Amino acid sequence: MLLCHLQWLPATGKEARSFQTLTLLLYVSRRQTHVISPFFSLLDSCQSPKKTPSNNEAASAGKILISSQPLLQTRCGKKHQRLVLRMDNYTLVITEKPDAAQRIALALDKGEKPRKLSENGVPYYVAKRNGREIVVVPALGHLYTIAAERKGRNYYPVFSFKWVPRYVADRKATRIRSWLQTITTLAKKAGAFVDACDFDVEGCVIGYCILKYACGAKEHESKRMKFSTLTKQELEKAYAEPLPQLDFGLIEAGLTRHEVDWLCGINLSRALTVATRKWSGKYATLSTGRVQGPTLKFLVVREEAIRSFVPTPYWKIRAQVEKDGRVFEARYVKERIENKKEAETIANSCKDKKGQIEEIAIREFKHPPPFPFDLGTLQSEAYNLFSFAPRRTLNLAQQLYLDALISYPRTDSQRLPSTIDYATILKNLGKAEEYHKLTSELLLKQTLKPNEGYKEDPAHPAIYPTGNLPRRALEASKRKVWDLVARRFLAVFSEPAAKQNMKVYVKINGHRFHFSGRRILVQGWMRYYEPYVKFDEVLLPPTKKGQIVNVKKIILEEVFNEPPTRYNPSSLLKDMEEARIGTKATRADIMQTLYDRRYIEGERITVTSLGFEVFDVLEKHCPQVVSTALTRELEEKMDRIRENREKREDVLTDVIRMLHPSLAAFKQEEEVVGEQLNDALERSKLEERIIGTCPVCKTGKLIINYSRKTGKRFVGCTSYFKGLCKTCFPLPQRGTVGSTGRNCPACGWPTVEVRMKRRPWVLCFNSECPSKTGNKRS
Repeated sequence: MLLCHLQWLPATGKEARSFQTLTLLLYVSRRQTHVISPFFSLLDSCQSPKKTPSNNEAASAGKILISSQPLLQTRCGKKHQRLVLRMDNYTLVITEKPDAAQRIALALDKGEKPRKLSENGVPYYVAKRNGREIVVVPALGHLYTIAAERKGRNYYPVFSFKWVPRYVADRKATRIRSWLQTITTLAKKAGAFVDACDFDVEGCVIGYCILKYACGAKEHESKRMKFSTLTKQELEKAYAEPLPQLDFGLIEAGLTRHEVDWLCGINLSRALTVATRKWSGKYATLSTGRVQGPTLKFLVVREEAIRSFVPTPYWKIRAQVEKDGRVFEARYVKERIENKKEAETIANSCKDKKGQIEEIAIREFKHPPPFPFDLGTLQSEAYNLFSFAPRRTLNLAQQLYLDALISYPRTDSQRLPSTIDYATILKNLGKAEEYHKLTSELLLKQTLKPNEGYKEDPAHPAIYPTGNLPRRALEASKRKVWDLVARRFLAVFSEPAAKQNMKVYVKINGHRFHFSGRRILVQGWMRYYEPYVKFDEVLLPPTKKGQIVNVKKIILEEVFNEPPTRYNPSSLLKDMEEARIGTKATRADIMQTLYDRRYIEGERITVTSLGFEVFDVLEKHCPQVVSTALTRELEEKMDRIRENREKREDVLTDVIRMLHPSLAAFKQEEEVVGEQLNDALERSKLEERIIGTCPVCKTGKLIINYSRKTGKRFVGCTSYFKGLCKTCFPLPQRGTVGSTGRNCPACGWPTVEVRMKRRPWVLCFNSECPSKTGNKRS
């Protein structure tokens, strides 16, 4: 038995003035459909609700539009059919992701119970609002991409391209075909179109391509929903008050960015790959692009500075002084003493002397609240606090956005407009016990004014909590990011913190030293941002000018200056943002691509030999692509395109003119470049197999090898081939194995990480390890 709602569509004449909804109780078998009992609810006041037409009358007056699709196997073994409602003249709303489609349908449906249907395995939702049907269908991110006009991948340059469905360019994207077929089918009977994809560059391009290609050139008819959260209130307002048309300036900028990145990426990546393949006869994926190149340059320049760094010595002098039974460490006022003899003279003259407090400098200052989060600062904060990689933070923030817990995360803004109703958000957050006291205090303020930054984003405000509380317990990492966003939001409405620094100057035999104390006078915003802000107080005893202190010890220390610090994901992200390399949405992915291509490795980022060689080739043959100047210039052009001050065609022409001579010169050097890159690839593969230094012979390297007889892998020492070491251990034969870069805490031997379908685990292969060799969950 199945309860199904069908539309009875009148034909012509008087019947056309009445619109009736039939509720039919149907028993559907494989052979026929039986109408058990019809119930009519008449929406037109001129029709009598008591009159129930026969099946023949209903058929003559109009058409019942249904279609049948296979459903589940029943207990009796008969196949049932599922009825899918077919409508006309509905509003088709297009979203970027399935989760967003569900949220929007729930918000727009009058009873908050939209029907979930599917076709070809593609889910969509039917909502009712103000007597009109709304069909909400999701995309799967980008359904269209760029492909070369000519097939094949073993040639370059490539300057002719077209936009195609993703399954045409990517064989793995097979689902996209059925997705586009469903959207096209739904678009044919739609009477109005609304683009509800994310309101940023990528979202605008996704919605535009679907409306243009899948919906039959509806991009100029469509309206645009603009929202920053997936809360019911904001979605209802965005639907009721849509923008009259798409943002074609933003779309043009987005299309240009994709096309420029494709032109640079496809040509230079093919140049590298083809040169390597021609030399070795083997295929290896090498890539670069407009953003990858400058990012790799940042890392190479830093790596070269570290490797070429020569440490030089200098000297520091410290004095341990005693005051009221407590010992403080005072530093000589001259931080660096370059001459050893001078340092020794000063230290010797201070030994066995008394100190006298010469001056007390007290400075009080206010520390303003932090700015609201933009994506970059959220990623940096999450890395510093939780060691979350930028890409992971973005993914977690995106999930929280789809759960309607925070606003749209891909934003550059540090500003919070008053239209978001601060007080309501605080009241709702206060329903959670951990925020109740803090929000209650903030709500007592006469006005709620956030401390805002200077950065703005025309599409979205800074990241903020919506005020919705999780309906179920969040996974630990999601909870951390949500709590971080919530507490940051509270902190920006609080008062500045007041701090005091005290610096005490001590004279020892004519030489000046100083020690410091610090304390918090007023916590202000810091109380709201706990535990994510820390301030270590150093409280000094009462001190007066002229007091005598005991000098317990004089310490002369030889110190070497440090090389530049290595980039970590957070610091690299910050430099990319300052140099305007990439976008807020792509920087984390670019970083991950460099890892995936084996150009860089480690959390404290090290450039591999392959990364150095690829950069060297690009620097020599196409220096513009690794230049930050080119990237900045293109970003400025994107801004002008958005403002209709520059044409997309002109930008593409300039890029082709830049690439053409570089690629022609590259072709002339293919053999040399191929040999250089192939050697680097071989070294890179060897480096990946090295586990660490052999703890037995201390001279060789432990390396992953394969038996010529059995093909099985094992760990052996490179000194074996010199007859110096026979160290050898078996390895698991399934999954992938690689060095962890860490030693076993129990025995000090290098360890490996084994990755299979389940969670990766760490293996110490020392059979005599005190921890009793085995698998330890990482």
